[in-house]
Amino acid sequence: MKKTCSTSANLLRRMLISSLLSAPVIALAAQAGEKPAQPKLMVVLVVDGLPQEQVVRYRDQFAANGGFRRLIDKGAWFSNAHQAHGVTLTAVGHTAVLTGAYPYQHGIIANEWTDRKTLEQMYCTQDNAHNYIGEETKAGAGTSPANLKVSTVGDELRYATGNQAKVITVSGKDRGAILLAGKAGTAYMYMSKSGHFASSTYYMQSHPAWVQQYHQSNPQDRFYGQEWKPLLADKAYTNDASDDLVADPKERFPFQYVSKSGKPDAEYYNKLLTGPFVDEMTLDFARAAIEGENLGKNPAGVTDVLGVSLSSHDYVNHAYGPESRMSHDHLQRLDRLLGNFFSYLDKRVGLDNTIVVLTADHGFPNVPEFSQSIKREAQRINSKDMMAALNKALSAKFGSEQLAEKWSSPTILLNTKLIAEKNLKQSDIEAAAAEFLLGYSGIANVYTRHQLEQGMIPDTRQAKLIQRAWNRQLSGDLLLVTQPYTYFSYGAKGTSHGSPYSYDTNVPLMIMGKPWFRAGNYSQYAEVVDIAPTLSHLLRIRPPSGAEGRVLSEILH
Repeated sequence: MKKTCSTSANLLRRMLISSLLSAPVIALAAQAGEKPAQPKLMVVLVVDGLPQEQVVRYRDQFAANGGFRRLIDKGAWFSNAHQAHGVTLTAVGHTAVLTGAYPYQHGIIANEWTDRKTLEQMYCTQDNAHNYIGEETKAGAGTSPANLKVSTVGDELRYATGNQAKVITVSGKDRGAILLAGKAGTAYMYMSKSGHFASSTYYMQSHPAWVQQYHQSNPQDRFYGQEWKPLLADKAYTNDASDDLVADPKERFPFQYVSKSGKPDAEYYNKLLTGPFVDEMTLDFARAAIEGENLGKNPAGVTDVLGVSLSSHDYVNHAYGPESRMSHDHLQRLDRLLGNFFSYLDKRVGLDNTIVVLTADHGFPNVPEFSQSIKREAQRINSKDMMAALNKALSAKFGSEQLAEKWSSPTILLNTKLIAEKNLKQSDIEAAAAEFLLGYSGIANVYTRHQLEQGMIPDTRQAKLIQRAWNRQLSGDLLLVTQPYTYFSYGAKGTSHGSPYSYDTNVPLMIMGKPWFRAGNYSQYAEVVDIAPTLSHLLRIRPPSGAEGRVLSEILH
């Protein structure tokens, strides 16, 4: 009996071993353990000023071969993705994409801010030690990532590959290119005086031959005299806001791109930014960069990175609002431009060899007049008037004038020198200022330095976003949050962004790359800071130094 049991056990063991070594199981095991080949090219697209709601609202009108349609159908699309910090501005949002960090760490707290020591204005990519190559460089121009305090995916990739990986970025705005390029990449930005794309002496002393060749034919001049008019039939724009609510009579379709001089000049090149043509030029320059730098065909066999920030949607939304025909049409045109660009990538590198990421730096609220027309409370706050009223109230309480020294949107810097001279307590000034401002029309919340330094903030999502946005060394002493649909403005037209509300934070997050990602519409909460850890995981490199996002493991094969 014992022998029979022993024989049966041995037979069972042999059968089990045989089954484990069978071809199908070996294939499955190998498949489970294998990782897809490294991508040859990683393309990171940032559409400046694109709220998620516009992608949802206009998705049925995207072209069958358009860029957004391809990303929706073939990529992973997070519908609940956010720029998860409380000051939603261009520089801050672009920095989040490839650093995976929040402003309290990465140091880019706004497009510009007031230096606490000198009280001078500091631009986010300002570096007076460097100039644009072959272009006029004004004081305070954006020429380098000197103010960026953390690394990017591109920086870490260059480090890991001994600088063999190439990282090239291009944008209509200097901050759009520079903050994607990081410290080790190379940025090119649109020059609104000449219509060229230029780099700076931070990156090189002269442009490579391919850049010089690109500009020889003056491609920026080909749009002179052209019109921007609606792409679709009139009925496609039925649900858009009336032009009477969002645009002056002289600023409506069709828009013609000319100048008073009768020929291409700085007036014309600057005008191109508000419309579809600078985005077209940006993607054309990106093609030239791919070919000039041989991106995606790196002889070292490593992944190259191309960052493209498409700036014009932001200009259009600022001017007319995301509810306008102009913004609607611009997005449809951008869809077609991206579709052509993806087809080019497929032929040049192969989309199955390429990771494509698309996101936005921030969303957009509606124009206040439109919001008011649909019974929302909305207004513009004149910050000069607000500061004057605040100083008057503080003077009456403490007997000193100009205790609120500088407005640096959306923060206020107190006059710390005067406070010390008068033997006043700064926390008392902060509390009194906050009390006054909370009663000021259009202000919803005020966070003080004392609260933020001590972590004495309410347990709310808004407070968490504000804490992330506030940098102890750089930010002001009071950080203001307006009521929904209200913002700080000196003008009487257009709209702006910068709040912690969902219309400013909820942005598209789409990632396409068939060998690495599962396509689908994902409802899980995600943040733009999740992009950097996810890409780092796939590239098998160290995450950027300040990265706090998560790997989006639910979309990985």
